[in-house]
Amino acid sequence: MSDPNQEFQPPPPPIIEAEPERPRPVKLLWAGIALIVLGIIVVIGGIASLIPTGIGTGVSLCLLGILLAGLSFTHLPAVTEAPPPMSTVERLTGIFYEPTKVFRNLRAHPRWLAAILIIGIINAAYITAFTRRITPERIINFTVDKLEESPIKPPPEALAKMRTEGVEQAKSPAAQAAKVVTTIVGTFFSVAFVAALCLLGVLAFGGRMHFWQAYAAVAYVIFPFTFIQKVISFIILFVKSPDDIHPILGQETLVTDNLGILFKAADHPVLFVMATSIGILSFYRLWLTATGLREAGYRVSSSAGWGVAITLFVLFLLLGMAIAAIFPGFLS
Repeated sequence: MSDPNQEFQPPPPPIIEAEPERPRPVKLLWAGIALIVLGIIVVIGGIASLIPTGIGTGVSLCLLGILLAGLSFTHLPAVTEAPPPMSTVERLTGIFYEPTKVFRNLRAHPRWLAAILIIGIINAAYITAFTRRITPERIINFTVDKLEESPIKPPPEALAKMRTEGVEQAKSPAAQAAKVVTTIVGTFFSVAFVAALCLLGVLAFGGRMHFWQAYAAVAYVIFPFTFIQKVISFIILFVKSPDDIHPILGQETLVTDNLGILFKAADHPVLFVMATSIGILSFYRLWLTATGLREAGYRVSSSAGWGVAITLFVLFLLLGMAIAAIFPGFLS
């Protein structure tokens, strides 16, 4: 008896389309090389005493060049049916009144340079204005006094050297320019660090996200938060009496939109740090982080976005409370 299925032919295997080749941000490699070369030149100038504070500034430029060169080997994300990219002005303005649209556009077009540069420039401008307003003498002497009371008290000769040389360097135009450079460089590294934590958090919560998407999202989370905070702080800095401004805490912000007003930092440093995290801008940043991760990633649920945002919020809060417990004198 013949087999009725002898003419049956199995269907051919499905054709798996290869993933489209994703480009790399090659321009970052050349920018990184240029920064490394520039950093080496500045370091040599510092060693030869031709550029004051050149060693530290040059090293920071070299580190930024290494970061950009390394990131240039990371492929850009591939998004199907991608919308046209928004212009820089549209992103920088839209993040304030239509953040969801901006983050969705960043999913396919993770642009971040303008936001990070503005963040770094605003921070550098504020710290420069703060130093001039409060005076380098008061800031340096206050810092040295608190170091003398801290558990890591340096030797007396080192403290005396910090008082004299610290004030001179703070007044030096070269040192002020170096501070601007290191502040901007630090912004790039801060965004990269937080983006890496966000990416790990999204993956841990079962989401899917590309590093460049996380990097761009974090940059556009920090940008509006920093812009609002520093603009208000600038106004308070020149309205309030310098004698009423804390020479350490005021370097970050002068905005008091939180519950920190309920505690005296000198008496309850840990509770003060905890209370300062409960405020309008803090919750705005928390909401913006959750929204950015949800909209900028490939597949990130609302619960995953909020889970990562709250986890990072708690981690940084615990870190701040630990520092306040170890060095309470700097808050007094």
